[in-house]
Amino acid sequence: MTSTTPAAPAAPPAPAAPAAPQRRGRAAGSPLLRYLAVRFLLIFPTILILVSVVFVMLRLTGDPITAALGGRLTPDQLQQRIHDAGYDRPIVVQYLDYLGSIVRGDFGTTISDNRPVTQVLVTYGTATLELVVYGMLVALLIGIPLGRIAASRRDSGADASLRTASILAYATPVFFLGMLLKLVFSVWLGVLPVSGRASTISTLKMSREGSSTGIYLIDAISTGDGAVVSDVLQHAILPAVTLGLITGGIFLRLVRTNVMGTLATGYVEAARSRGVAERRLLRKHAWRPALIPIITVIGLQIALLLSGAVLTETTFEWKGLGFQLVQYLLARDYVAVQGMVALIAVIVALTNFVVDVIAALIDPRIRY
Repeated sequence: MTSTTPAAPAAPPAPAAPAAPQRRGRAAGSPLLRYLAVRFLLIFPTILILVSVVFVMLRLTGDPITAALGGRLTPDQLQQRIHDAGYDRPIVVQYLDYLGSIVRGDFGTTISDNRPVTQVLVTYGTATLELVVYGMLVALLIGIPLGRIAASRRDSGADASLRTASILAYATPVFFLGMLLKLVFSVWLGVLPVSGRASTISTLKMSREGSSTGIYLIDAISTGDGAVVSDVLQHAILPAVTLGLITGGIFLRLVRTNVMGTLATGYVEAARSRGVAERRLLRKHAWRPALIPIITVIGLQIALLLSGAVLTETTFEWKGLGFQLVQYLLARDYVAVQGMVALIAVIVALTNFVVDVIAALIDPRIRY
């Protein structure tokens, strides 16, 4: 009799493997990309508003030809110049034509010396750029270390003195501070030049042997003459300090506030409870997070430095955009003024965008 072995029961089906988690690289990066895209798109309405305000304000005084040349030409010649420049057209047509010119990179032609505004900007813009860089360096070298000292010695005599000094530096008019520094260091002590970007000898040597970039420090270094470099730096000290003290006072108070706020956070208190020294807490835990807001403020201070450069350049006869802007205002050359202000608005808007990009890459909390 044949025996049959019962068949083994079938094995239960294996459970399905869990689905692999989807990569979130693109999704994680999309908030940052959206934030940067929005910030970039905001550049255009910002520039449009600034340019429109300047255009309307300058047109309230009448047409630029009459403002600049009125009284020096006969009525027929004046009307011919107005017609040739197109200022007898409707104001809306002039406005749209001006916007189209800006899009093409044409900021107009000066009336007083018949030069393209772009040429004026290239000629004098390097001097202003050099002064703004010097002023920003002075502001950072003064504001950040002194703000750190004030925060580490909170409510002490040093803290009170530094806070008072920062308020005075920010509140003092630029031209008054510049004249005071000239009086002390140039007239009384005689250790620094009164005005200008370089002496006549150094200027001639840079024009013959330098690289002709318009940035005097680079041109002086390219000559290989240490005396020329020293002369250029000596001429830059007073204007840079005058311009930098304004922003330096802002940085001092901002660093002090941020460092004290960081020292009061939970993770710093936890480190303090473990016996970590205050110096190490400041250096390792509170210092870097406190610097992040400084980056976002730098973009705003560029506009302040550019506005302060107008008075600083006039006070020290530093022939940059600010100095030339005053000359065109005195000549009532509103075409030049309009073009220079429009370009400064473009520079400020682009600088703020670059600072927003850097801040968003450093601090993820500002990615909206």
